[in-house]
Amino acid sequence: MISSISSIHAFSPCFFRDPRFRLPESRLTASNSTLQSHSKHNNCFSNILPGRCSFNFTIRKVNDVNNRRMTSVVAAGPIFFPEYPIAGDVCAMAFSGCFALSILKVYEETARKGIFDQKLNRKLVHTTIGLAFMLCWPLFSSGHQGAFMAALIPGINIVKVLLVGLGILKDEAAVKSMSRDGDYRELIKGPLYYASTIALSSVIYWRTSPIAIAAICNLCAGDGLADIIGRRFGTKKIPYNKDKSFAGSIAMATAGFIVSVGYMHYFSMFGYVEESWQMIWGFLAVSIASALVESHPISTTFDDNLMVPLTSFLVLVGVRI
Repeated sequence: MISSISSIHAFSPCFFRDPRFRLPESRLTASNSTLQSHSKHNNCFSNILPGRCSFNFTIRKVNDVNNRRMTSVVAAGPIFFPEYPIAGDVCAMAFSGCFALSILKVYEETARKGIFDQKLNRKLVHTTIGLAFMLCWPLFSSGHQGAFMAALIPGINIVKVLLVGLGILKDEAAVKSMSRDGDYRELIKGPLYYASTIALSSVIYWRTSPIAIAAICNLCAGDGLADIIGRRFGTKKIPYNKDKSFAGSIAMATAGFIVSVGYMHYFSMFGYVEESWQMIWGFLAVSIASALVESHPISTTFDDNLMVPLTSFLVLVGVRI
């Protein structure tokens, strides 16, 4: 037995594939004290096996798993005043709100001065605001309190959009930056769906769910880039919808997928999600499906700001990431 074991080199692929050297899954969820116990016994194995470093590799791998789990526990509090979660979330909400508002004010100023075409200015707002807001999610505490406090920011914007869209509040800069044709009544459609998607993603799914990542990234980056690229390079139109182009749909699927993977990596650094190939393939499926739905005439009828997030939800629920 000893001779057969020693015949397998520590660094050979056979060593990791051989079931005699594979730790059971229950061992991977063992406590750190158990891992230390295995580490002590490692010296005994080294007298028999030439592959002592392979056991060290296994121990390090299990420690990495436990460290990631510990990171998610440590990251439970808000960044500001972690000892006082409510005060910390209020500070996070103030910072996030000011950050998003400053970006919006910049685009309102560019719209007022006519620096960009109105449709381009609108899509720049569409692309950046939601993604910038999602960057601030790690500032909040985990759980319902942090999610609710974060959702108040797009919630306030929902109230503003409703007031302006119904004609109760006059805000020409907001109308120019968020409408297609300068009609204030447009705000109770696309912009309202946009803000509602971000608010609901925060409250219901929050930063631990790939559904929130996919819905916001495909709505913001995907749909935003589809219009920008499609208007400039979309000479080849899609047969079933002459208002959409192949260039725009390809740009939407590509941008939505890349940004989704980027935010997956971003949130994994804080321990909110665990990166996996299954999640990456799920994001790819969502981005392709969202691009197909956005290119269909049904999105023009019901507004793509509603159809794209709905598609993201249905696809990810179907693949069960």
